[in-house]
Amino acid sequence: MVQKAKILLVDDRPENLLALEAILSALDQTLVRAASGEEALKALLTDDFAVILLDVQMPGMDGFETASHIKRRERTRDIPIIFLTAINHGPHHTFRGYAAGAVDYISKPFDPWVLRAKVSVFVDLYVKNCQLKEQAALLRLQLEAGETPVLGELSARLAAVEEQAEALVKQLDGSADTAAATTAAHLERKLAGLRKALDALRPGSA
Repeated sequence: MVQKAKILLVDDRPENLLALEAILSALDQTLVRAASGEEALKALLTDDFAVILLDVQMPGMDGFETASHIKRRERTRDIPIIFLTAINHGPHHTFRGYAAGAVDYISKPFDPWVLRAKVSVFVDLYVKNCQLKEQAALLRLQLEAGETPVLGELSARLAAVEEQAEALVKQLDGSADTAAATTAAHLERKLAGLRKALDALRPGSA
């Protein structure tokens, strides 16, 4: 069973963190607080996160600088970042957010339902990716032990993940969240590669 995904909430104002927790609690995932960019980077050293909600306006290390550090680290560069800001400085400011590596840029006050839906997509992608890694690891272990009869079971488990991934891609088809759709398509390609490798291991395959 895949453990709950972790969502990193970064904001220097406790009331904003409390509001985010209230909005995202319905997703039933693990919410981790960080009151500064430095605190966020420290949390990212040890834990894996499905998505990061990052406030732009913070004293000291602001959101842009924090995102820059996150994207420079090999361990964290692929974690989706959603910027949250109370000030809309126009297209240039928004462009700076995307240039820093954000997958989305949301101005406050935002629609709680929209934010929850966006975060939910990235949590789903993270969970599917974890399932894929688990199946690949199990396959390696079984093959190293010479236990090929498990191929049927692995194929069935992979089929379940493939079905969920296909449903997610259809859900995102035509969505404005291009980053989420791209990530989902990448996950589908990974699944196709694993399916091809698995089929090649079957007795009688060319």
